Amino acid sequence: MHAQLKDKQLLAFDLDGTLIDSVPDLAVAVQKTLAGEGLAPPQQTHVRDWVGNGAPVLIERALSWALGKSPNATLNARAYDAFLSHYSQAPDHLTRLYPGALEVLEAVRAAGLRQVLITNKPERFIMPILQHFAMLEYFDLYLGGDSLTQKKPHPLPLLHAAKTYGVSPADCAMVGDSRHDVGAGKAAGFTTFALPGGYNHGEPIALSAPDVLLDSLFDLIAETPCATRTAR
Repeated sequence: MHAQLKDKQLLAFDLDGTLIDSVPDLAVAVQKTLAGEGLAPPQQTHVRDWVGNGAPVLIERALSWALGKSPNATLNARAYDAFLSHYSQAPDHLTRLYPGALEVLEAVRAAGLRQVLITNKPERFIMPILQHFAMLEYFDLYLGGDSLTQKKPHPLPLLHAAKTYGVSPADCAMVGDSRHDVGAGKAAGFTTFALPGGYNHGEPIALSAPDVLLDSLFDLIAETPCATRTAR
């Protein structure tokens, strides 16, 4: 296991951009939503830069892009409901696991760490996706962006997970791909691990100064990660 995980008791994972590449399915749902409003559908590359703050923000960003201005509340609410309907029909058809996801979850479990999932994705979509990719068994708890009164980058979901299992934040770590994961982890007092290449609005994750910058998920379970870097 990674040296920074020594003596940790709880490891929190983000989902989208960390364990799975969900943009292809999200993009289809966004495209159908905008088309239903008579608006130009965005490319997948656009959607990749918009995800990370939860579905409501994703739709607001998509509408703002298509309209060239912020949408009114009525349109935003209607489009959000349409998006949820479209996405619920196919949340895992084009989505793919990142290399090493299952191997890492299995190794972390074998090492005795409790694993929780903390994502900004609406809670209703989490279980179907975890079941589809055979990941549900690895998590003692999963929280979505609408599970509590606050979501990442607020530390509440992380602190809730630690409190639920009676673990000190100092004995916990957060693994994610965006500044929201790093920000939530820092605010909660977790050790923060960050992965490049995920969903961070085009911004290098190193700029968020995580405690550990990884090259891949495999670095979490390597005894001597070949490219582990501490960002300070």
